[in-house]
Amino acid sequence: MNAPHASKALLSVAGVTVRFGGLTAIDNVSFDVYPGELLGLIGPNGAGKTTMLRAITGVVRATQGDVALEGDTLNGLPIHKRIQKGLSLSQQLVKPFREISVLDNVALAAGAERTRSPLKALMHVSQHDEVAIGRRMLERVGIAAHAEQKPGIQPLGILKRLEMARALALGPKLLLLDEPLAGLNSKEARALADTIGDINKQGVTIILIEHNLGEVMRICQRLVVLDNGRKIASGEPRSVMNDAAVRAAYLGGDTLADAQPQQPVEGGRHA
Repeated sequence: MNAPHASKALLSVAGVTVRFGGLTAIDNVSFDVYPGELLGLIGPNGAGKTTMLRAITGVVRATQGDVALEGDTLNGLPIHKRIQKGLSLSQQLVKPFREISVLDNVALAAGAERTRSPLKALMHVSQHDEVAIGRRMLERVGIAAHAEQKPGIQPLGILKRLEMARALALGPKLLLLDEPLAGLNSKEARALADTIGDINKQGVTIILIEHNLGEVMRICQRLVVLDNGRKIASGEPRSVMNDAAVRAAYLGGDTLADAQPQQPVEGGRHA
């Protein structure tokens, strides 16, 4: 993989601020994400990480600042238009359609644009292409054996992979993962982190929000750290985790550079 800074940014976040009434959730944050990069967006609980993803995807409206994909501004675009541009979000809380199969869940995501309106749905009779995409995505995330089963009987580890498959089925230029390892045991977390790393090596650019610092440091090439809605550090993982401001934000000054994989660090502050 080429060094991420050798090319133009895929995503540019410039001076983004998000306010909810009198609360400033994101305060003048800027960072870039480069093609082929696996970027970790981290910080203590309540730091503003998920709000940042929501501002990128259009779930919340930035009060000021600019978000651009491949140089084109996303400001003012609704969520579905940002998805068309190439963004896809895998959410922390997995909510599949439990009455249809795992495969059909992914196929439905693959055909989202074709069936977004009732007219398009009526015109689109064959689902062959979507089912084929669904099977490829299930293979990609390692749960092809569960294709014909219902989500309601699946453990959390499988559901997390299903959520990722649904996001990948949209064919994103940039995949945003919101705490995919949350709730998993150490073996499951390491295995899913390996899958995320493999997907990145296949050419998918990823922003990863995750509290499991050991796995973040193991698979991410670069980190951006938020605290109280502000960016306090960015750069190579080990140097970032030795930064005094980062240590203070997480552990009151103790070193984080020796964080071990599969051992989540949840931070000392809660939202």
